[in-house]
Amino acid sequence: MARNAPGVRLLPNAITVLALCAGLSAVQFALSGNYALAVTSVVVAAVLDGLDGRIARLLDATSKMGEELDSLSDAVSFGVAPALVLYVWILHDYRVGWIVALIFAVCMVLRLARFNTLLEDTEKPPFTKEFFVGVPAPAGGLLAMLPLLLNLQFGAGWWSGQIVVHVWTIGIAMLLISRVPTLSVKTVKVPAKAVAPLLVGVGLLAAGIIQFPLAALILAMLLYVGHIPYAVRRYHWLANHPEAWDVPPRERRAIRRGRGASRLGLRPPLRRRVAGRVAGAAKRAVRLPRRDDAHVPDTVMRRVEGPQQRVNPGGRRRTWRRTGLRRNNNP
Repeated sequence: MARNAPGVRLLPNAITVLALCAGLSAVQFALSGNYALAVTSVVVAAVLDGLDGRIARLLDATSKMGEELDSLSDAVSFGVAPALVLYVWILHDYRVGWIVALIFAVCMVLRLARFNTLLEDTEKPPFTKEFFVGVPAPAGGLLAMLPLLLNLQFGAGWWSGQIVVHVWTIGIAMLLISRVPTLSVKTVKVPAKAVAPLLVGVGLLAAGIIQFPLAALILAMLLYVGHIPYAVRRYHWLANHPEAWDVPPRERRAIRRGRGASRLGLRPPLRRRVAGRVAGAAKRAVRLPRRDDAHVPDTVMRRVEGPQQRVNPGGRRRTWRRTGLRRNNNP
């Protein structure tokens, strides 16, 4: 078959090598002072890294060599290259800057090693495939360069201070090796009615990247950081609700709404409450004749406030005490 031809099976590995070359080129651009192209090279490496695995699965060309090559490419493109770019840009002024760069590169390698070991874990709950453990490598490499992006877009500011860059880089390094769950785009399911709006959004995003590339990239990074609390909340909700692991998104939303109302003790919807009140009023308005009312057929009795209060047409209120009768509570 054509899909198993040697040339076709070589294509995913060729894309991985191109991603490696793009990541290394970022260092060369940083050494020449062209930081915009350095950031662009890392972005290109991230795009190619997202394509090689999908193409390999599409062509049925996955291999052990491809997996190892992909991990090595990610370590260089998103660990070593961003660390060196930041070092050449601002971290080289003090010795501690090199330590920060080393910490980031080492954390990236550790993150990739853990990712490879988790692939062999077959006892994980089904819902965990919707999440990454920690920030993935491409996102971590781009997030580390967010201060550089802000400096290129808005000029020097508090975001380009050495202390801020040190703290930010170490913080992203900790996210790489943390157990914080983040959403995996590979498992996102788009409903049929949302395909058209999504394509429109992709077109607007492409136009924004073409016209305002740095601003669009900064916005994407900020949105990614902002989604982490939502991912953590969703992960813990799924962990506590096994009945929602294998159901479509619509049924998950129904389960979430139902459990939320019962947990918070919310009252039923307004329509249901109004219907219940109308039904209760109708029951109170209908009263069967009693034995003690049989001798006064010209009197129309009706209940107005409670089971012990009656009113006749003359407006005089009659109660059990006024009539001198005792209420029989026995059934």
